[in-house]
Amino acid sequence: MSYVLITKADGEREPFDPHKLNASLLHAGASAPAREHILERIQKELREGMRTEDIYSHAFEYLREEEAPAVAARYSVKRAIFALGPSGFPFEQFLGEVLRAHGWRTKTGVAMTGRCAPHEVDVLAEKDGRRIGIEAKFHNEAGGKTDIKDALYVKARFEDLARAPESSMRVDEGWLVTNTRFTRNAIRYARCSNLTLLGWDYPMNRGLRTMIETARVHPLTALTTLHDGEKRQLLENNIVLCKSVQAKHVLEEYGVKPARIPAILEEARYLCAPEATVSQFTPQAVGVRA
Repeated sequence: MSYVLITKADGEREPFDPHKLNASLLHAGASAPAREHILERIQKELREGMRTEDIYSHAFEYLREEEAPAVAARYSVKRAIFALGPSGFPFEQFLGEVLRAHGWRTKTGVAMTGRCAPHEVDVLAEKDGRRIGIEAKFHNEAGGKTDIKDALYVKARFEDLARAPESSMRVDEGWLVTNTRFTRNAIRYARCSNLTLLGWDYPMNRGLRTMIETARVHPLTALTTLHDGEKRQLLENNIVLCKSVQAKHVLEEYGVKPARIPAILEEARYLCAPEATVSQFTPQAVGVRA
């Protein structure tokens, strides 16, 4: 294959790497013949400057043709997180569920009063005697990055809560969590200021993606057998996890036609099936502490 530069979501260019695409297909559970066929088709379509989003879309459609719907669903988890929008509230709920699957007690949208000002904490998480205040920074598109301004803001507000006069309002530390990436300056500041960051693939092999996969806590929007309107209706009723629709009566309640329900249940069971023992994620395990 000739050397082809593709355009990433943030506008940067890099050489197309078939090994990365193969790894992502393998991670989703695609068979060797399917991976080989999809790679062959994608490489024939490559054009200079082609967007990574277009490559993903083509690979996703080919995966749906060649594998069970649930395999395509696993491949699309990152995009499924974007589909939780446009507001960030479903993402906050989903983040709370992910942390709960890893042993945390969580609440969302908690009003708290610090030493100097009142604050609304997106997610309040408690585990092993530690109380964590979390700011969830949601992006609707892959190119969005969380920058140093957000890190500065989060550090200041959770320091205010750490010094709250009432012990019930105090937090031990603050986290900044995003569904995409952080800028270099945000990471540099967080390391210097002892602020915990959690991004899609940050820290490496311990980010949000790893937490989702190890606990098998997938967003409802990953289900390819549900229509967009059905997903939106379920999200509006605070149903954010695919495992929440594993009961037939839930789908019936929201008007899904009986003939489609078995396929939806099968896909949901595959996504939520235990694959590995859930690791115990501590603040150090899921964040960066300099």
